[in-house]
Amino acid sequence: MNDAHLPLNRLRLIAPGPVEVEPRVLLELAQPQMHHRAPEGRAKLLEARAKLTRLLGDPYEAVIVTGSGTAAFEGALVSSVPEGARVVNASAGKFSERWGEMSQRLGYQVCKVERPWGELLDADEVASACRGAAALTITHSETSTGALHDLEAIARAARAENPDLIIIADCVTSYGVAELRPAAWGIDVVMSGSQKGTATPPGLGFVFFSPAMQQRLIAGTHRGFYLDLERELKGQMRGDTPQTPAINLIYALSTALERPLSVALEVLWAEQARKCAALVAAAEAMGASSWASRPSPAVAVLRPPAGPDGQALGGKVVAERLAQMGQRALPGQAPHEDTVFRVSAMGYADRYDALAIAGVLEDAFAALGVGFERGVGVAAAWAALGGGAS
Repeated sequence: MNDAHLPLNRLRLIAPGPVEVEPRVLLELAQPQMHHRAPEGRAKLLEARAKLTRLLGDPYEAVIVTGSGTAAFEGALVSSVPEGARVVNASAGKFSERWGEMSQRLGYQVCKVERPWGELLDADEVASACRGAAALTITHSETSTGALHDLEAIARAARAENPDLIIIADCVTSYGVAELRPAAWGIDVVMSGSQKGTATPPGLGFVFFSPAMQQRLIAGTHRGFYLDLERELKGQMRGDTPQTPAINLIYALSTALERPLSVALEVLWAEQARKCAALVAAAEAMGASSWASRPSPAVAVLRPPAGPDGQALGGKVVAERLAQMGQRALPGQAPHEDTVFRVSAMGYADRYDALAIAGVLEDAFAALGVGFERGVGVAAAWAALGGGAS
């Protein structure tokens, strides 16, 4: 049979960010240039901030940063934690490691609590390190490993050891995707980015401050000007910004938020979990395995199955084959770029997209010589979604 396909206009995104964006959101970016100081621009900023808080589920104040999630985290850190203070960095993957490196470069006294990639952080171990510390930086959903750390247990244990601790949580791939209850769990600062759960093009970072944390923000921090979020928050609460924001992206963001906000948060979280479980189930039915013992609903990080020679396929080989099929997945991140590959159904995707990805994985594995019965991946995905026999 001829397996030629029509030429691809672009690769479909099945990676954990950036994600597919709803066409209606993209049309917002095609409007004539709007002005951020016009009444309409100020109103749109206030509207987007209110929607972001609704998606968080708690009455935290949102700051929209023109920049990536990394910029949002840096702003959160320098605006919340006093200069030279002791910061505990809970690390078990690429992005949690990044926050430790950032803290060191900014002159904080960093105490690292590390676990191997793919393993879960231990709440008691993290809490013990937090005695006498000013802040804890922690990643909820680790995009590099696919692990969903028990943020609730870790935060509660750390708070019990140190009631004054400032807890800063990287929720880049858990905000709008996984269960997240920052007020109940005692999280002071939550940060995320536009290209993940909100299904908006890259370019915006989000920082959420709890009511108590708003009173502790550092006025006139010497380690940030553009990222002085105490000043930024004051302006944004009036619909203003100290500098020019990416107003076009803010319009797009406000529209994108309508989709996840159309259902209760519990419904949204449950469906996201089912979609990712379907990807894991499909892959496992064909001989792959999940890297994380507690998988995040944002991304399936998978050890590839064995190839025709009995040796495990490389993560890069699988990602490259998917690219040839018009699907942009990702291999692992260094130093594990060939250990695993990563696929996701975040963003503008529903359960039928998860089923389609399961079918794509079947085609990719078959092309790479993996032995399995055709149809088992899709059947396993459908069962995980609740639509087929177990």
